[in-house]
Amino acid sequence: MDDGGIYAGALFFVVVMIMFNGMAEIALTIFKLPVYFKQRDLLFFPSWAYALPTWILKIPVTFVECGMWTFITYYVKGFDPNVSRLFKQFLLLILVHQMASALFRFIGAVGRTMGVASTFGAFALLLQFALGGFVLAREDVKKWWIWGYWTSPLMYSVNSILVNEFDGKNWKHIAPNGTESLGAAVVRARGFFPDAYWYWIGCGALLGFMMIFNIFYSVALPYLNPFGNPQAMISEDDENADHVQLTERNEIENKKKGMVLPFEPHSISFDDVVYSVDMPQEMKEQALMGVSGAGKTTLMDVLAGRKTGGYIDGDIKISGYPKKQETFARISGYCEQNDIHSPYVTVYELDARAAAIVMRAVRNTVDTGRTVVCTIHQPSVDIFEAFDELFLMKRGGQEIYVGPLGRHSCHLIKYFESMPGVSKIKEAYNPATWMLEVTASSQEMMLGVDFADLYKKSDLYKRNKALIADLSTPRPGTKDRHFETQFSQPFWTQCMACLWKQHWSYWRNPAYTAVRFIFTTFIALVFGTMFWDLGTKVSRSQDLINAMGSMYPAVLFLGVQNSSSVQPVVAVERTVFCREKAAGMYSAIPYAFGQVLIEIPYVFVQSVFYGVIVYAMIGFEWTAVKFFWYFFFMYFTLLYFTFYGMMTVAITPNQNVASIVAAFFYAVWNLFSGFIIPRPRIPIWRRWYYWAWTLDGLVASQFGDLQTNLTDEENVEQFLNRYFGFKHDFLGVVAAVIVALPVMFALTFALAIKAFNFQRRQEYI
Repeated sequence: MDDGGIYAGALFFVVVMIMFNGMAEIALTIFKLPVYFKQRDLLFFPSWAYALPTWILKIPVTFVECGMWTFITYYVKGFDPNVSRLFKQFLLLILVHQMASALFRFIGAVGRTMGVASTFGAFALLLQFALGGFVLAREDVKKWWIWGYWTSPLMYSVNSILVNEFDGKNWKHIAPNGTESLGAAVVRARGFFPDAYWYWIGCGALLGFMMIFNIFYSVALPYLNPFGNPQAMISEDDENADHVQLTERNEIENKKKGMVLPFEPHSISFDDVVYSVDMPQEMKEQALMGVSGAGKTTLMDVLAGRKTGGYIDGDIKISGYPKKQETFARISGYCEQNDIHSPYVTVYELDARAAAIVMRAVRNTVDTGRTVVCTIHQPSVDIFEAFDELFLMKRGGQEIYVGPLGRHSCHLIKYFESMPGVSKIKEAYNPATWMLEVTASSQEMMLGVDFADLYKKSDLYKRNKALIADLSTPRPGTKDRHFETQFSQPFWTQCMACLWKQHWSYWRNPAYTAVRFIFTTFIALVFGTMFWDLGTKVSRSQDLINAMGSMYPAVLFLGVQNSSSVQPVVAVERTVFCREKAAGMYSAIPYAFGQVLIEIPYVFVQSVFYGVIVYAMIGFEWTAVKFFWYFFFMYFTLLYFTFYGMMTVAITPNQNVASIVAAFFYAVWNLFSGFIIPRPRIPIWRRWYYWAWTLDGLVASQFGDLQTNLTDEENVEQFLNRYFGFKHDFLGVVAAVIVALPVMFALTFALAIKAFNFQRRQEYI
C-alpha cells in the first residue's frame, strides 16, 4: 500500500504539472487583448473568428508538451509497461492540457489585466487542487463543498490517470487480508473510484470542460471592455497658460526672488566628443542615432556618465579638470528622458500648464546661478524663450547652432536669416518651429547647403572654441574637486531614506498590498470551511494526511502568490535603483535593506490574518506552544517565498526571465515538498534537495508528540516518523533551517543587486 501511495503521488504530480503549464495562457491572452479590442471595435471580425484559431493553434503545442512529458517519464518511473496504457495516459494529458489552456484563456479574457487574472487563476487552481480528491479525500469533503469536488476538472483527471495505472497487470494481485486487487485498494484508499470505466468518464468530463471554457472565452470577448476609459486630457485654457508665462517672464526680467542656497560654481566644457558602439556590418550603411536622429539624449547621457556600453572619445572637463564620474555625480543632477521613477512616490504628469510650472521651477533654479541643460523637441514660444542658450544639432549629432537665444530669440533668428536662401520668420510665428523647419534635411537638399559646415565657418563657432579653450584650463589657485566618501550621506542615513521611500511606495500601492491581504483572508476562509474541524480527528492515518493536506496547498499557493506578486514590484524598483545609484544617491546595500525590511511587517500581518482564521476553523489544539509553532512556520515560510521572488529578479535580467526561473523551482519544490513523495521514499542521492522543512515543522509541531493509536501496532508519532520522516524532537533543527532560508535569500538578493547590472545603455549610431 505504501508503494501504491508513492505511485499515486507521482501520477498526481504529472496532472498538476500539466495544469500548471496551462497558466501560461493568461499572459498570452492578456498580451494580445489590446490589439483584439481595437480590431473588434473596428468590426474586423466576430469574436468566435478570433477565439477559434487561438484554440486550434494550441493543439500542436499540446501534443508536443504532453508527448515529451509522457514518453520521457512513463517507463522511467516504472508505470505499467502495457503500451496501450502509455497512449491512454498520453490522451488523458492532452485533454488535461487543453482543458487547462481553455480555463486560463477564459480567466485571462475576464481578468483583462495580469494582476486580476493571475489572482483569479491562482484561486481557481487552488480550489481544484484542494478539491481534486487527492489533498482531501472525497468522504472527508464537507457537504457544503461537495459541489466543488464534483465540478473539479482535477478530480476527473486524477481519477482517470489513477485508474489507468492501477488497473494494470502489475497491480492485479489481491491485497493481504483483502478481497479486491491491490490497485483497486490503493485507488479506493485515496477516496477515488476504482472501476475501469472511470477512465472514460474522466476523459468525457475533460472534453466537456474544454468545450465549456472555450465557449465562455468566445462569449466573454465581445462583451467585455478594457478597464478604464481612455480619454484625451483637456489642458487649461490658453489665456491662463499665457498669463502664467507672462508672469514668469516679468519675474525673470524685473526681479529675481527666492532663497539662494550657497554653492561652489563649476563649469563643464566638452570638445570633439564622439560616442560610438560596435554594430553588425550590415547595419552600418543605414544606421541613425536615436528616434529623431539628432543625438540630444545621447549627448546628455554621455555628459552625465550614464552610458554603460560603447566608446567615448573627446575631452570633458569640470572647471578645467578631467571629469571624474564619482565626483561629478555628487555635484550634479540628471533627470532622464525615460521617466525611471518609483510609480507610487512620483507626481503625475497630465497637461501644458503643468509643463509650464515645471519650466518656471527650472528657470528659478537658473536664476540662483546654477546651470540647467534640457533636451527639448518642439516647445511652445513661452517655454522656448525661457532658455538663455541653445545647442542645436542635426541628424547624426552634428552641431548647427550653439549660442545665445536673445530676447524673443533675436540672436537665433538673426543667425539663420543671414544664411543664403533661408526664408524669413513670419510675424508671431514660433521661433522653435521655424528653426526646425528651415534646418530640415529637405531644406538642406533644396538649398544645396550643409548647416553643420556653415556653422563651423561662422564667427559663432570661433567664439565657442575660444570659450572651450578658456574653460578647459584650470583657474590659478584651484584644485580638482574631491570627496572623501562616494555618497553624500552616511550608510545608516541611506538605509533609513531607502526604507522610508519603500514604506510610502508600498503604502500607496493597494494593488499589491491590499490585494495580497484580501486574497490571503479569502483563502483562509475557504480553507477553514473546507477543512472544518479536521484538526481534532487523529484516529486514522487518512486523518493525518487530510490535516497535512490543509497545510500543503496553503504553503504552496500562498507562497507562490507572494513570490510571483513581488517580482514586478522589485523589477520596477531595481530599475529606479540603477538610476539613483548612478546619480550618487545611495549604494546597493541600503536599497536592499529597505526592500527587504519593508516586506517583514506586511508578511507578518498576512501571516496573522491567515494563521488565526485557519487555526481556529480547522480546530488545531489551542495551546500557546502549538499555536506559536504554527504561526512561526507560516510566517517564515511566506517570508522565504517572498524573498525568493525578490532574489530571482535580482539575479536575472528582467521579470520574464525571473518568472521562468522561479516557476521551475516551484515545480521542484512541489515535488520534494514531502507530501507527494515522503522523505523516506526519496532516493538517497536526491534527498539533498529535500524541501519539506515547512511541512515537517507544521505537522510535527501539531501531531508529532501524540501517542493516539492508529492501529494495534502504531500510534500517531510512530506513523509520522515511519511514513513521512517527521520527528517532534527535530523541531529545533527545522526551525533553524526555516529562519536561515529567508536570511539566505535576502542576502543573495542584496549581493546580486550590488554585483549585477543588467542595464545596458547604448545606442546604435
